Amino acid sequence: MKFTDIFGKKLMIFDGSMGTFLQDAGLKTGELPEEWNYTHPQVVCDIHKSYIDAGCDVISTNTFGANRFKLDGTPYTVEQMVETAVGLAKKAVADSRNEGNRKEVFTALSVGSIGKLLKPLGHLDFEEAVDAFGEIVAAGEKYGADLILYETMSDPYEMKAALLAAKERINLPVILTMILAGNDRLMSGGIPANACLMLEGMGIDGIGLNCGEGPEQLIRVLPELVKCSSIPVLCSPNAGIPVSKNGKTVYNIDKYGFAEAAARLVEEGASAVGGCCGTNNEYIKEIVSRLKGSDIIPVTEKAFTAVSSRSRVAVFGREPLIIGERINPTGKPLFKEALRNGDSEYILREGMAQQEKGAHILDVNVGLPGIDEPATLKKAVESLQAVTELPLQIDTSNYEALERALRIYNGKPLINSVNGSEESMNAVFPLMKKYGAAAVCLAMDENGISGIPEERVKIVEKIVAKAAEHGINKRNLIADGLVTSAAASKNAAEVTIKTITLIKEKLGLNTVLGVSNISFGLPKRDNINAAFFGMALEAELSAGIVNPLSESMMSAYYSSRALGGFKAQYSEYVDKYIAEPPKEKIYSELTLYDSIMAGLAESASKATRKLLDTVNPLEIINNQLVPALDEVGKGFETGKMFLPQLLMAAEAAKAAFEEIKTSYKGERKAEGHKIVIATVKGDIHDIGKNIVKTLLENYGFDVIDLGKNVPAEDILEAVLKHHARLAGLSALMTTTVVNMAETIKLLNEKAPFCKIMVGGAVLTQDYADSIGADFYGRDAVSAAKYARLIFGER
Repeated sequence: MKFTDIFGKKLMIFDGSMGTFLQDAGLKTGELPEEWNYTHPQVVCDIHKSYIDAGCDVISTNTFGANRFKLDGTPYTVEQMVETAVGLAKKAVADSRNEGNRKEVFTALSVGSIGKLLKPLGHLDFEEAVDAFGEIVAAGEKYGADLILYETMSDPYEMKAALLAAKERINLPVILTMILAGNDRLMSGGIPANACLMLEGMGIDGIGLNCGEGPEQLIRVLPELVKCSSIPVLCSPNAGIPVSKNGKTVYNIDKYGFAEAAARLVEEGASAVGGCCGTNNEYIKEIVSRLKGSDIIPVTEKAFTAVSSRSRVAVFGREPLIIGERINPTGKPLFKEALRNGDSEYILREGMAQQEKGAHILDVNVGLPGIDEPATLKKAVESLQAVTELPLQIDTSNYEALERALRIYNGKPLINSVNGSEESMNAVFPLMKKYGAAAVCLAMDENGISGIPEERVKIVEKIVAKAAEHGINKRNLIADGLVTSAAASKNAAEVTIKTITLIKEKLGLNTVLGVSNISFGLPKRDNINAAFFGMALEAELSAGIVNPLSESMMSAYYSSRALGGFKAQYSEYVDKYIAEPPKEKIYSELTLYDSIMAGLAESASKATRKLLDTVNPLEIINNQLVPALDEVGKGFETGKMFLPQLLMAAEAAKAAFEEIKTSYKGERKAEGHKIVIATVKGDIHDIGKNIVKTLLENYGFDVIDLGKNVPAEDILEAVLKHHARLAGLSALMTTTVVNMAETIKLLNEKAPFCKIMVGGAVLTQDYADSIGADFYGRDAVSAAKYARLIFGER
């Protein structure tokens, strides 16, 4: 029997933590848990068997950190580690069967986060991440794993790289579980539904949630995830919140409370449950006992149509959507010049301006004779998704350019477009399927555009049928009824309106129109466009490709919505037009402050160079740089901005500082403003530490970064050498937070002048207090605020 024959059809129980067991068995400080596959193979095998004996259906290999980056410096290759780990899991299954246990038990290859941020937020290239994951999963399939279990992931871009690696390298089922921050969001600022749309579209077999702040968080988040998921969901929470007792990390939920929580997760729609940090075989045994005979809620197909970015979802059919049309060189000499000169910031300014004016999706078209469209479109998509939260509509007839853009897109993209010709469908549908995209379907084929609405509908029907042959659900298709110029045909508007009405009635598809085509060749085009847009909205158009910067178009949009009779839309209209309009940003002339807020490094450099001609460097720092960073920090703290915006703003500020350094001979860093930071001994995760470092440096602190896996003695030595008044310690793993406590104890004894702030995914305020830390930093912004407080800047 295959794993997929059972998963999602009846309740399945996954195992609990490997790390908790290893820590109890004597895992030493600085040891990688995966190394025990070689140094203590019987212990690892016995842990697997204890979970099998407890009654679980799936055991996970001891390979969570077995990637090329974390194994660097060890004597083991990725393939060797995976081969040994899978062998131990399979041996445990065989030993159990020899003892008479005939239960079907599957072996999941456990794969954790690589531990590095992908570009543009970090330095790891997307394709390098794909290759690193591919190396792991290929070895897993080779040596007999039954499925791939990606765990504890928070960056949707890394999730895409991981799933793409599996889909391109192996033929095993894949499940991916996410870890959420305290605000129930992913690192990108999105909710789990963002990742669900992307991953499900790409063909993943299951998704889920693990780790985090314990069962209550998962119970809180699960219902919304189930609402959008058409695939089974796995939940593996921690055993509550970690606390320190007698120098040991323990969790505050016992096995009975955990089993009750698991039952609630199943009631909320989980198809499978297991455990993460703090759980062991006794927890799993209690879950099996508590849930014996329980049924799962059937997994159902969700019929809504949506696309997503790293942090936003745009759903078609609930309210009309605005697709911004301005990133298109047609009829725009300045844009054409910018494309030829490689000026990507022109595109970014257009994107941000449309977002500010109310666009929900941005169309991206860079088709221009004489340029390298595949390279240019890829760069445009990479740049835009770094600074805007809006989903992107990738608009090209160049199939190479389309694939390159789809591959690196961070979310579920919208393709513009596919038509009814065999060439178009055969080229676009395989790309849709591979990358999980939705697509605009043009009601035309090799014979051109029919003037008869019914004929246009037949072409859309043909597209829907052909898509089904490629395994594409029609909910991923949005029909374009096509707009032709009223100057060429007096009944052009009537034909288009009737076409979208018939598409909705006969096919049940959402619809989209390129509205401004109606006025081609006519004077005062905005007047015609706005009138036609109102007609289309009256006919229940799902989305209009329009110019959001056109006052008449947006007035038509808001007015039509207000007259639709919905209270919320009426209130929106009143609020928009009764209040004094906010001052608009002119994106062609960004100040340094605005450049940092928008995360535009090149623009920040230009603005700084201009300021340096007339303004003292310290004034620039104090009056523009620091206030901008403060404002970004406030946005982050209030949930209006998220980690990607924070990091992009920090990069823009860094670019400005570099300009100042080249012209300013003074030294901003004051004597004593030194901070030592490190990831403690035994822990090789440094993403959080690196983010804190970036922000601290942008506030002008002299950061001495000792790296990861740093012994307490080395941290003390650095503090004493630099007489640092503040030290920052980071730890991600439950097995290494004890080393944080030892480091704090040593610093308090030998360097009492040094304040200590701590942070990391497994830490809480109570835990930080219990180990003697002076400050618990929930995130980089809070750490920077504390540093400024310590050094008297506030």
